[in-house]
Amino acid sequence: MAFSKPTLALKFLLIFDYRYSYIRSVSGGSLGAADASLTHMLDASEDDINSPLLRQLLDMMGKSVYCCGGPSMGLVAKLSNNYCSGLIAIATAEAMNIGIKSGIDPRVLAKIFCTSTAQSTICDKWNPVPGICPKAPSSNDYRGGFKVQLVKKDFGSALDAVDEVGTKLLLGEAGLQAYVDASEDHRYRARDSRVIIRCIGGDENWAQDYGN
Repeated sequence: MAFSKPTLALKFLLIFDYRYSYIRSVSGGSLGAADASLTHMLDASEDDINSPLLRQLLDMMGKSVYCCGGPSMGLVAKLSNNYCSGLIAIATAEAMNIGIKSGIDPRVLAKIFCTSTAQSTICDKWNPVPGICPKAPSSNDYRGGFKVQLVKKDFGSALDAVDEVGTKLLLGEAGLQAYVDASEDHRYRARDSRVIIRCIGGDENWAQDYGN
């Protein structure tokens, strides 16, 4: 069962005896699932009597298991993570496109990002520019990966959660609108969310300029 809001998850758990019910959220996408490197975010505290068993089970499916503190906190962690990674994907796409259009080899720029303050998993493993990360969806016409409509859903859920807790956002509405527009366009719908670089007119044929 999937929940889009922490409050809904909490209500569900309260219906049952949540001491023996756990909701697990995951991050890592198709690449993480393929190489068993998913991050698991668990609705449990570190001192929960079942935490050792849950860790043992989840360790078989991923590299990182976090006990997030209690009911609905795993979903809070996931929405916070996906909100952040969604914005990072947009920023990485825009920054890479600035460099490409200005004449720098994107392979060099990506290496600089990866060893500088722009470093992120998005840049390292999921770079929006085709040909930078051979295993990334961007190098396969944005097939597979985390579909743009799913980012829109999680992004919207994060903004809904913000309304409930009263947190101020500066980039939330702009980020959500970018993914709404992409998910409603047949050229981008059902593609990996890093297709956002295509939405802003990114140069996907850069390799031709370098004889590749």
